[in-house]
Formats: sequence, structure tokens, C-alpha cells
Amino acid sequence: MPSLLTLSDVMGTGHHAAVTARVSRGKKVAVMGDGAVGLCGVIAAKRLGAEQIIILGRHPARIALARDFGATDVVSERAEAALEHVRKVTGGTGVHSILECVGSEDAMRTSILIARAGAAVGRVGVPHYEGTPASQQAFYRNISVGGGPASVRAYIETLLPDILEGRIHPDLVFDQTIGLDQVPAGYRAMNERQALKVMIRP
Repeated sequence: MPSLLTLSDVMGTGHHAAVTARVSRGKKVAVMGDGAVGLCGVIAAKRLGAEQIIILGRHPARIALARDFGATDVVSERAEAALEHVRKVTGGTGVHSILECVGSEDAMRTSILIARAGAAVGRVGVPHYEGTPASQQAFYRNISVGGGPASVRAYIETLLPDILEGRIHPDLVFDQTIGLDQVPAGYRAMNERQALKVMIRP
């Protein structure tokens, strides 16, 4: 049941990022953010056949979960150090697909700068900025930026069989269960990074 619950939110959103970023078999993929959506993005990238999946995050428990889901490389640095690390693990080429699951200006800038020419960015992190960072680099290197709110209902038929047959386990993003009267505390726990994703049992 918890895995099915993710289809109404984080699993569908992570899958939307992967689809928008044109993840397919043999691609090199970077996932910006180690929250529940980013981790489900790792599941989605693995499911779509990505050859290399780089998780950009810095929380040890979440990184461990990302590796369980199929991440092949971890980049915990930020800014220029993150760019250098991604270049190193991709042999200097950058990635084909970027799943931007954060929404910050820095995350979008990094997404564009780690992309190889012709890459695609799937943006599902709600933007906390006005203009798209590094837009000239994106323009001159033919990098596509797409995405937005996920129509998760559209993906249920695609993802449901993999959950029912035990091929993917997005329920593992739930690390805390609370009652209905504890909802404010659950939001605080997620906001303060004390919980990854809270499940409510009325």
C-alpha cells in the first residue's frame, strides 16, 4: 500500500522528470536532489534503462537509499566542485539527461552546466527564481529545459505493474509514519530534514 501511495505524488513526479529529461537505455543521467522526488527519479531512470545515474546530494541515509535504487555515482559537492566531479565520472562529456528535483537557482544552473550538448533537463522542482539561470549556455549548446507539475494520474498505468510485481519499491522513501493529528509535526520534520517523507495513517 505505501508503494501505491507514491503513485499519487513522488513516484509519478520523479518519473515525470525522467520522461521530460528524455531518459532512455544507455543514457548518462544526473539527479539533482536527494529528497523523495529525487530518489524516485533514480528509480525512474533505472527503470528506463539509464547506464549511469549520478545522484547529487549530501545526506548519507538518502545517498545509501539512492544506491539501493540504482545510483552508480554520488556527487556531494556544490558549485564548481560539483561540475568538476560530474565531468570526472562521465569521462569529461557531461550527462544526457538531468532530473532537476530541487527548484533552486543553484540547482538549475548546475543542471545546465553539467549537461552535454543536446541534453535535456526535466524540471520538477518548483522554481524559486524568476529567470532561468545559465540560459545562454543552454541556448548555444542546444539544451532543452522542460517539465513542470506532474500529471501523475497519466503515469499510473505505466508504473502500477512494476509496483504490483515487486520490480520497484518506492515505499522505501517513507521513513516516518504519523497520525492525522500529527500532520504539522510531520511537515516540520520534513522541512528540518529530520524525515525524508512522512506517511499519514488516519
